Amino acid sequence: MATTPVKATTLVKGLGLTDATTLVMGSMIGSGIFIVSADVARQVQSPGLLLICWALASILTIIAALSYGELSAAMPAAGGQYVYLREALGKIWGFLYGWTLFVVIQTGTIAAVAVAFAKYAGVFFPGISANNHILGPLTTQQLLAISIIVVLTLVNTRGIRTGAVVQNIFTFAKVASLLGLAVLGFLLGRNPSVITANFGHLWDNVGWSFGAVALVGTAMVGPLFSSDAWNNVTFAAGEVRNPQRNLPLSLGLGVGVVSALYLACNFVYLSVLTLPQIQNAPEDRVATAVVSVMFGAVATKIMAAAIMISTFGCVNGLILSGARVYYTMAHDNLFFKRAGELNPATRAPVFALGIQCVWAVLLTLSGQYNDLLDYVIFAVLLFYILTIGGLFRLRQTRPEMERPYRAVGYPVLPALYIVLAGIIEILLLWNKPSFTGRGLALVLLGVPVYFLWRRKEGYSS
Repeated sequence: MATTPVKATTLVKGLGLTDATTLVMGSMIGSGIFIVSADVARQVQSPGLLLICWALASILTIIAALSYGELSAAMPAAGGQYVYLREALGKIWGFLYGWTLFVVIQTGTIAAVAVAFAKYAGVFFPGISANNHILGPLTTQQLLAISIIVVLTLVNTRGIRTGAVVQNIFTFAKVASLLGLAVLGFLLGRNPSVITANFGHLWDNVGWSFGAVALVGTAMVGPLFSSDAWNNVTFAAGEVRNPQRNLPLSLGLGVGVVSALYLACNFVYLSVLTLPQIQNAPEDRVATAVVSVMFGAVATKIMAAAIMISTFGCVNGLILSGARVYYTMAHDNLFFKRAGELNPATRAPVFALGIQCVWAVLLTLSGQYNDLLDYVIFAVLLFYILTIGGLFRLRQTRPEMERPYRAVGYPVLPALYIVLAGIIEILLLWNKPSFTGRGLALVLLGVPVYFLWRRKEGYSS
């Protein structure tokens, strides 16, 4: 039988279930799990509340992933969350998400994680440092971070399979690192006196009041964003084989495995280190402090290598997936038209990858990415709430839509996510108004940009 050739203008269905799952896991696991618990412990002052923060973050992330599973199976198109917001709430909401994603969420995270890679490379090569300037304000740390961004962008211009192979290798390596930390911690590092001190006094310093709830809600920011970027697989949905099956499965499997590993690591932290030791870990490197108990001075290099593997794979996943959102926006005349073009040979969105690379490099040079990421914490959660709210709206407005997979626990679990995430948003507004206000302002800045862009393209809003 004659077959219809695939056009060079279409994306390649090059991702199977394993590839999609490693994209979920690899994009989630960066450097956060190795350091965030120190800051959370300082905020909550209680072993029990530390575990609650990570447990609630895991529950929320799993509920969100199960809800996105329905949307991804019903609309398996490149762009993922951008498409869901566009279809459920209208083009302007999709644009505001894509705008914030490009300006800071994706590119800022790429910059921050690449710098984290370079920072830990400095453990092996002391010349790589934020204090070692080589050309004006440019440091060796920034130069290495920029090199990683450029190299991985070039790798992904070779096509989806090349990017997926890199992602698979580094995801398996980083999952093995986390699993090794958890298993060896329980076998070799656990200290009976520490266990008694932590688990025998789980709720010390906890006054069960609204204040404790507010404390947990604010402290959950770290665990939530250590678990973020799981939605990146939806950006590449147009390249997933059998997406109606593989997208929901990859979301459930990937988020479930990473959440379990995160919880296991935190139990290890509390089995090896007292709460004050976690709170005062040098440079917040809790995982390094745990490994040092087991292996001594070599721990710094062991964990530096693990974090380098983790951050390298994370940057690759973010680069691979983010460009697919700009590609889809360009087809909606809401981004530079060339971003909607594919390389005829590799069928990769080369221009979209390139412009993402340029902006991420500029953010790396600016050194402002960490501040920007703090600003959009509120915005990221807001878009998750809106997207899951879109699930309810689409059930009402488009009941005829084919839904090969339906969200587990609907409507209770998605509604629970909206309520809990909404409470966290309110607490962030109350406790961190400067950060949340600036993040909201960044999102709202996209409103005039949207109308100006639509006007330039000759469309009405």
